[in-house]
Amino acid sequence: MAKRKEQPFNNPFTALGEQLQKDLKKARKEAKKAQVAAWTTPKPKAPEPEPEPEHAPGSDADLFAAAVRGIDRTHDPRGKVRPPLPPANADAVPVYDEDAEALAELASLVDGTGRFDISDSDEFIEGCMEGLDRRILQKLKRGDFAFQSHLDLHGMMREDARSAVDKFIADQRVAGRRCVLIVHGRGHNSKDQIPVLKGLLKNWLERGRIAKSVLAFCTARPHDGGAGAMYVLLRR
Repeated sequence: MAKRKEQPFNNPFTALGEQLQKDLKKARKEAKKAQVAAWTTPKPKAPEPEPEPEHAPGSDADLFAAAVRGIDRTHDPRGKVRPPLPPANADAVPVYDEDAEALAELASLVDGTGRFDISDSDEFIEGCMEGLDRRILQKLKRGDFAFQSHLDLHGMMREDARSAVDKFIADQRVAGRRCVLIVHGRGHNSKDQIPVLKGLLKNWLERGRIAKSVLAFCTARPHDGGAGAMYVLLRR
């Protein structure tokens, strides 16, 4: 009896594996093509920046550039712009109209650390901060600034007088007063009739603790005490 030919075993997973291998090869080939294309394709150029519009002649930008051209800016070592110093000659400082306006402007130029220009004789004394407009001192001497308060030093010893002057000046500044009168006497009752307090008062006003509060001082007019008193003009 003839033998039957055996049929091969039909395994469905074999066909599936072969198909997967084909798909994998195809995917690898396409990925490689895409990678090559990415390397060889030139990148698009970035758009060139648009040119800035030119300013029309006479525009605000041109006018501003012309206005600031040639300006010299002064810098301090920290890189900050320093304001210009006030003129050395006080006569160069303008005085616009009335006393209050002139004093407000000039007081802003005085920082309280400057020195005094002093002129004195046996009878008269006058002094003002360096840089103060001399016309202000002339007005003080003429009595154009009415004194708003006064202090009488008659009969006081040196230390008492100094304490009284210091307190008086401080109080008047707090009260906003500008011109005061200090009576120091003529020295008729002192030894050798020398007006000791007169010289001391001058020193206190120009170099003492209260000097930074003072703009100017001078001998008073006769009807306000004359050579025995002083007008004192205070800073704001």
